[in-house]
Amino acid sequence: MKFVDEVRIRVKAGDGGNGCVSFRRERFIPKGGPNGGDGGKGGDVILQADSQLSTLLDLTYPKKLHANKGTHGKGKDQTGRKGADLFIRVPAGTLVRDEDTGELLQDLLFDGQRFVVAEGGRGGRGNARFVTSTNRAPRRAEKGEEGLERHLKLELKLLADVGIIGFPNAGKSTLLSKISSARPKIADYPFTTLIPNLGVGERDDAPPFVVADIPGIIKGASQGAGLGLTFLRHTERTRLLIHVLDISGGLTHPVEAFHALNHELKAYHPSLQKKAQIVVLNKIDLPDVREKAMDYLRDFDKIGYKLYLISGKTGEGVEALIEAISQALRSVREETKEVS
Repeated sequence: MKFVDEVRIRVKAGDGGNGCVSFRRERFIPKGGPNGGDGGKGGDVILQADSQLSTLLDLTYPKKLHANKGTHGKGKDQTGRKGADLFIRVPAGTLVRDEDTGELLQDLLFDGQRFVVAEGGRGGRGNARFVTSTNRAPRRAEKGEEGLERHLKLELKLLADVGIIGFPNAGKSTLLSKISSARPKIADYPFTTLIPNLGVGERDDAPPFVVADIPGIIKGASQGAGLGLTFLRHTERTRLLIHVLDISGGLTHPVEAFHALNHELKAYHPSLQKKAQIVVLNKIDLPDVREKAMDYLRDFDKIGYKLYLISGKTGEGVEALIEAISQALRSVREETKEVS
């Protein structure tokens, strides 16, 4: 399935039905009086979050979406039928913005959460509503109001407990496949991952957690280099970030790579650098990486971080990492409860 995390659509609520001009006409009842009914209300356009969806793909084709109109009022004081509401399902984590003003209208975070983004027009009043002591037979009725029309911009920010970040080809997708049931594309070249991949990690003694592999982070990502701005937004909802570092092939020192990644996070949004973080050195199955690993452990200890040594290829160290992830998430959840 194609991953789409931003769409622009136009929605139109239903127009209200017109009121009716009608008079009672029955045998032996002269001057029966007005009995024109009101028009029905137009249908609303309602966005509903659905945790089973993970992309906005379905909204890339129908650019304009309409709710039904209310029907017109009828004689015998019959009110027109209300127009059917239009429900638009979107993934949980979708931001709803007014494209014309840029205003944030709603943040749909929870499964089943609803937001009326465009209200249907009110039905017009029939002539029975205009009877007064001086006007016993009014011959006027109101037209229904037009339903609200809006241009919307929908932005999806994935809801994941853990975000895996790192420079291209660091082994993020391989790690995701080791700690969850996800099976992302894995290849030995940069930018293999072009979309975020989601997986669920599980331990017998802890709640399951959702993991997202965030692609496209390189130096300058916060200014739009590579795929940066396209996918950095997906780190905002995470509780925990895992930095996957790789120094095979003579790349930069892992501490420098760690600081460079944090610089991109801070430049995009200062709150990202404050999230709980776990640092991982990947590919220790390679002799030159293993040889330097003890020095790197000491270097990270000096800056206040424990460095986890793993091999995504062989699985070495992965169990210890999953245990650390579970403990970190438990701590974050407890802190969140205390704050709330």
